[in-house]
Amino acid sequence: MSSAPYDDPVVLPGGPRLALRRIDGDRRPFLLVHGLASNARTWDGAARELAEAGHEVIAVDQRGHGRSEQTADGYTTEQCAADLSRLIEALDLSGDRTPVVAGQSWGGNVVVSLAANHGGVAAIALVDGGWIRLSSGFSTFGECWAALAPPAFEGTRADDLVARLRQWHPDWSDEARAGTLANFEVLADGTVRPWLRREHHREIVRSLFEGDPSALFPRVQVPVLVAPAMAEPPSESDTAKRSAVDGALALLPDAQVEWYVNADHDLHAQQPARLAGDLRRLADRVEAAR
Repeated sequence: MSSAPYDDPVVLPGGPRLALRRIDGDRRPFLLVHGLASNARTWDGAARELAEAGHEVIAVDQRGHGRSEQTADGYTTEQCAADLSRLIEALDLSGDRTPVVAGQSWGGNVVVSLAANHGGVAAIALVDGGWIRLSSGFSTFGECWAALAPPAFEGTRADDLVARLRQWHPDWSDEARAGTLANFEVLADGTVRPWLRREHHREIVRSLFEGDPSALFPRVQVPVLVAPAMAEPPSESDTAKRSAVDGALALLPDAQVEWYVNADHDLHAQQPARLAGDLRRLADRVEAAR
């Protein structure tokens, strides 16, 4: 069975159209969810590793991201979690095919909302995210947006961006850098434009500012893998992250943690083989509990 992904768009009942990258397999499916302003292709390395172990793999472009539909609204963590719930239903991922769902960064917050408010998951993985609560670091949303608004990439040439990615991430594979480049539409003149529109990026950041995932943790009644990246020695932000992770572990009923020391925030792109191994062990926890 081939471990090469194929594209498979799905139109959810009532919309939106979501772009998927899929690899077929006989073992329990994984549903892989990217972070803010990212796309499904950043999961390609980990997806291949999971597929080579026999798992079905589905990576999704969330609404407004990658090749998925640019809807006029609906850019909140809860709405995107509802999208995933409807996607799981549309793909008939139930019974022995109930998926293990992994979310990176903001995608982790989406996955927490999915598990707590909708169910339909066998286990979840929180990949350097899931505990994000921006109001803990900023007193107002205006202050938050001023700090976290994305840079203006319009006018940047794709070739220049690829060169920057090589400089920023020398230890990444070409596959991982290509997946990151897919966060952008490459225009006819060779310049790039983010797939996610700036106003929708702002809506998601506001959702992260207003939301509090800690209120949802006790309602997650499935096994959880928590996979945070941490610098050594830790920075001030790493110390705050450790506190947030410890708080999540105290509230999640069935969670295990794997620390990724000196890893990038996009650790699924940087260390796909190690992460895939941890995800396989999470799936094994599901099977052992049956």
